[in-house]
Amino acid sequence: MLKDAKVATRLPAKDLNRARAFYSEKLGLEPVEQREGGLRYVCAAGEFAIFISAGVQSGTHTQMGWEVHDIDATVRELRARGVEFEVYDLPGLKTVDGIAEIGGNYPSKGTGERGAWFRDSEGNLLGIGQPVRS
Repeated sequence: MLKDAKVATRLPAKDLNRARAFYSEKLGLEPVEQREGGLRYVCAAGEFAIFISAGVQSGTHTQMGWEVHDIDATVRELRARGVEFEVYDLPGLKTVDGIAEIGGNYPSKGTGERGAWFRDSEGNLLGIGQPVRS
């Protein structure tokens, strides 16, 4: 039943105007439509919505991610727009200039992945990744 359904991410926000400004100014994204308490965005292969929530974002895991063709260029462009990338130095996960080399991936995606993470204005942890192909 669900395998043929469209999937969309939902991200909570305490301040919808602040979130809209972040996604516009920092990520270059504009909502395709809005409703009371919500904004809907569409990207090349998916969509997401930001909604007013009194809940607390955990920010302890990646809540949404984009797969890009050139992570170095994407990180440079986002930094130029003022996006600050997370720094990790953990066993098995270390960022260098904002990007981590990650071993292993789904077989159809490649042999590994390069990833980078940042937080939006509401504390949601977002990621970008580039598959590493043999």
